[in-house]
Amino acid sequence: MSIFESVMEKFKGAPKSVAVSEQQINAALSVIIDPDLNKDIVSLGFVRNIEITGTSVSLEINLTTPACPVKETFREKAEKALLEIPGIEKAVIEMTATTRSTKPDTDTRAPALRGVKNIIAVASGKGGVGKSTTAVNLAFALRQTGAKVGLLDADVYGPSIPKMIKIDTKASVAEGNIIVPPESDGIKLISVGMFNDGDKAAILRGPMAAGLIKQFLTQVAWGDLDYLIIDYPPGTGDIQLTLSQTAPITGAVIVTTPQEVSLLDVRKAISMFKTLKVPVLGVIETMSYFICDGCDKKHYLFNQGGGERLVREFGVPLLAGIPVDPMVSKGGDEGKPHVRDYPDSITAKSYKEAAGAVAQQIAILSSNDDGGLSSFSLTWKN
Repeated sequence: MSIFESVMEKFKGAPKSVAVSEQQINAALSVIIDPDLNKDIVSLGFVRNIEITGTSVSLEINLTTPACPVKETFREKAEKALLEIPGIEKAVIEMTATTRSTKPDTDTRAPALRGVKNIIAVASGKGGVGKSTTAVNLAFALRQTGAKVGLLDADVYGPSIPKMIKIDTKASVAEGNIIVPPESDGIKLISVGMFNDGDKAAILRGPMAAGLIKQFLTQVAWGDLDYLIIDYPPGTGDIQLTLSQTAPITGAVIVTTPQEVSLLDVRKAISMFKTLKVPVLGVIETMSYFICDGCDKKHYLFNQGGGERLVREFGVPLLAGIPVDPMVSKGGDEGKPHVRDYPDSITAKSYKEAAGAVAQQIAILSSNDDGGLSSFSLTWKN
């Protein structure tokens, strides 16, 4: 037997490799549907950088937000679909994200905001419902997903975020009177509390307060951000109008407690955003329930169903119900954001659920043509 015949004899029984094409890969992955956008991940352009090497395939699935709650589900479904293709024995999937913006035209924005993809208003219409606590924990929850996040404390008369996050560093001023915000765990922060001394009151008339807020939006080096969260002050006055006129707000998150007395002012806040043509992303109900140490039963201390009533009344999503947790208020007093310091608690998981839901709603808005306005002005008639 010749050498050639000997070699051929050895490979006679070897399995033949099956050539796999990109078309086959895309066809297999096209059965995976994004539940929010109601399209398959291939037609949405999520599938990128397909590489086929023998019996192995590697690719990237690029989502609309790093906070996507179905990220791991997509990975599992994609791997299963790929391994069912004849000839594929190994599938390597990299999950990435590029946060979309509902307002791609940034030329009309103030230069300081041109790198900010989405601006989220966190509002309630009244104080005492946990709005600032919600804004802080949403910021940290989004940051934990890998998103670039900024947080603006717009409550000029009652700034609380510097204490809740324990920021000792003052904001600095760079060349051109540009304010450089300090950072905490990668989150850029600005608050009037960084510019005054301790418990000293900010005594400002409405136009002065509104001017200060405008400075925070137009003269701060925000840089490139996926999300800028604005903690709105209570009410529907000068500051709220300045925020909505100066910044292209992507959408508003409404914070309420379950009882009806809270809903009275919250309805006014929702009405304000609808007048300003700012989409309401949904409702977060704080103090929703309490779970005691001795049982797993939910105790409704402050009535029940307030958030759900708003959902039915205004047709907006209920993003999450946040339980009563003494560690949240304790952490706020000590400058320890709950999501960061107690990530495995039920309450932290609720805030993360809310953050994921907010990111989902923004992704849905960005896929439509009817997102929020890029600019807004009011004309009062006599």
